Parts: sequence; structure tokens; C-alpha cells
Amino acid sequence: MDDQQIEPPAPRPCASCPYRRDVPSGVWDVTEYAKLPLYDAETGLQPGGLFQCHQNDGEHTHRRICAGWAGCHDGDELLALRLAVRSGRIIPETAQATVNYQSPIPLFDSGADAAIHGVRDIETPDSEALRAIEKIRRVRSDLIETEPS
Repeated sequence: MDDQQIEPPAPRPCASCPYRRDVPSGVWDVTEYAKLPLYDAETGLQPGGLFQCHQNDGEHTHRRICAGWAGCHDGDELLALRLAVRSGRIIPETAQATVNYQSPIPLFDSGADAAIHGVRDIETPDSEALRAIEKIRRVRSDLIETEPS
């Protein structure tokens, strides 16, 4: 696999995955939650980009498909998977692993449900969400600190 290809989903969604039911609200920026319902649309209306795991920044050499995304959405209907195979971003086996993925962790039933939960407490995240945010900041080199408004 070359360094431009994206790997299949991890065995389980990461601890801060926005699709997980047990992740506190308000961990991610509102722009990240806004992406989730877009993959609920009919295939031809979906975004063409793969939804990658948030644990690695975009320049990281170990990129993979988000396990929560794979577990929440019907992989057979994901436009991004089809386009990624055609463009060589993923190999057919990675697409099939994504289609077949079953999460061992409870996930939201749709991207819309995950987004509604995620933004609910975005202005006042609880202590559990703040701990998750701090862990992410230690791992992600591409996140920009912003001043609270």
C-alpha cells in the first residue's frame, strides 16, 4: 500500500468518535458535526470524500477510514467508497472491509442523530468532554487553539 492510500477501519471506533453513543456532546467543532448528516443522503447527493478517523491529522502517514462512519452508514450506498476505489485512494479490499464493518460499540443510527447529540452541549461541554478534547489536542498536531468567545 502506498503512503497516499487510506487503511480500513480500526476494529473499534476510537474513544472520541462522533458516531459513538457513549462519547460526550461537544467534543468536536461544529463544522465536524455538520459533516455527519451529509452521508445520510441518497448516494448521488453525498460528499465524495472519505470520512477519516479523527485521531490522526490529514498529513499523518497512518490514515484510516473512520470506524464509526463505516458502522453507522450502509457502505454499499457510500459514494465516497466508490470514488476512492476508482481513484486509487483505497484498494477494493479496504472498500469491502468498510462495507462489511460491524461496530462492537453502540453507534448512532444516522449521521443526523450523531450531529444532534454532538452539538447539543458544544457551548458548555461537561468535564468528560473537556478531558476528551484535551486528549485529542495532545494527539493532533494540526489543531489550532482558539480563544473562547
